[in-house]
Amino acid sequence: MSLTNALHIGRTGLTASQIAIQVAGNNMANAATPGYSRQITRIAPLRAGTTSLQSSIGAGAQVTAVQRQMDSAIQARLWGATADDARQNALAGVYSQIESILGELGTNDLSSELSSFFSAWSERANQTRSSASVVQLGDQLANFVQRLRSDLVDQSRQSDRTLSAAVEGANSLIEQIAHLNGEISGAEISGQEANVLRDQRDQLITNLSAYMEVSVVDRGSQGVDVLVGSTPVVLGALARGVQVKRTVDADGNTHVGVETAAGQTELTVTSGQIGAAIASRDGTIENLIAKVDDIARQLIWQVNRLHSTGVAGNGFTNLAGATAFGTADRTLALNDSTNSAMVGLPGQPTNGGFVVRVRQNATGAMTTVRVDVDLDGITNAGTQGTDDDTSAESIRAQLNAIAGVSASFNAEGKLVVSADEGFTFSFEDDTSGALAALGVNSFFNGTDGASLAVRSDLKGDASKLAAGRYVNGQLVENGTALQLAQVQDAPLESLAGQSLAGLWRDAVQEVGGKSAGAASAASASTLVRESLESQRAAISGVSLDEESVNLLQYQRQYQASARLITVVDELTQVLIGLV
Repeated sequence: MSLTNALHIGRTGLTASQIAIQVAGNNMANAATPGYSRQITRIAPLRAGTTSLQSSIGAGAQVTAVQRQMDSAIQARLWGATADDARQNALAGVYSQIESILGELGTNDLSSELSSFFSAWSERANQTRSSASVVQLGDQLANFVQRLRSDLVDQSRQSDRTLSAAVEGANSLIEQIAHLNGEISGAEISGQEANVLRDQRDQLITNLSAYMEVSVVDRGSQGVDVLVGSTPVVLGALARGVQVKRTVDADGNTHVGVETAAGQTELTVTSGQIGAAIASRDGTIENLIAKVDDIARQLIWQVNRLHSTGVAGNGFTNLAGATAFGTADRTLALNDSTNSAMVGLPGQPTNGGFVVRVRQNATGAMTTVRVDVDLDGITNAGTQGTDDDTSAESIRAQLNAIAGVSASFNAEGKLVVSADEGFTFSFEDDTSGALAALGVNSFFNGTDGASLAVRSDLKGDASKLAAGRYVNGQLVENGTALQLAQVQDAPLESLAGQSLAGLWRDAVQEVGGKSAGAASAASASTLVRESLESQRAAISGVSLDEESVNLLQYQRQYQASARLITVVDELTQVLIGLV
């Protein structure tokens, strides 16, 4: 081997050592950088030359690659765990907020309000509470239900805002990933290492997985494809993007989802912050709002059915219904599907009838007249149809034909029943529910939790509270109050045998169970994510101790290569001196 070859070997050693020292220094500088993968220097011997003795001697060293240390399988599992952890923690936060809104662990809750209202009826029946107190607690209950529903609607809107913000954040990351794909392809096609860019891209995908679950297909220097399910949101340097999709069902309820911005392909997102926002918004919150509305509707219907046939004092002189009928609806059967006045009512009347009791005040004489309500859906000819069934107008006509009573529709289209001078009237034994549907002598007005309210004139004059009722022709002064006191815990056919209190109790327990489950799942998912992060760090993380040892080794290698060059230089000088 000539001195020239020895000098070349020393030069390659210097070059390889310099590069290795730079890599070790870069590792140490990025020891705390999120998403950074440790890089290692691959050094290999140069192709050997041949001496005059035909023996192979090395030609020095060369750096063949600077590689990232990473395990793609662990990285993929980490992305999945990040999505699951983000979902579980987001759901746990939402359930905690819902529990705070419901407040069932304290005294300011719907269960307590329902109990107070129906207890007031019981106490009114026992003459220990006044009618004014019953009306006041009814108004308090109605206001509470309205506030509760409003708070739940606000929480649903907050989920909408969270979803929109998450989709916006995901879109930004998708665009950055696509941009980095282009940069990585350009760099690696030209032969440059793109380790830093790859680390940045992996970190962006990790951040994206916190919004929604993703899978990644690595196409090498052509970049990666990012998919949600089987639908790509990133194709190389092309960002397809995502956007919120809103649909309205037949009942007018709005549902949310996510779709690609390019092509509007619907995405099934179940994990990450986006999955949590969709699940909480269209799942728990909307179900709770529906339960509140169910309770409000049944509260309105059950209380009004009893109150409408109750009596205040010796009877009424004037009562106005709460349901407004347009001119065309008045002559349509109450069970006609095209009767818009009946749409959305808390309950629907059925085949039956009710009794009108008219009292002549001067003599105390009573007359009773039954008003038939035909809602069997069969015409007089025996065929299916509602043409001959009872309408609001036919009820008005039957009432108007009773001596001592007149009935008409006011300017708002509401039925008004009035007693003639010297007479009072009341209702009893309504087997059809028609009076409650018309809103005559109702306690509550409204159709759901948002509109639930005590009848306005009743709030102004509690003496109109119908606490009594006729039973077998005899006036029982507390008859209605006694029956209403039992409504809270009575099994209702319209609720599949559940009571009002039972329905809400089950709803609250369901939320409590989901909240506890979400908290437990959040804790478990966090442990899984942290474990995978530790596994990744063991492979890709930087150990300052290890890098310090490497740095010392490369320093010594550099010094040895420099010493070799010095020796060769000295030998060369000796050789020159001999010439």
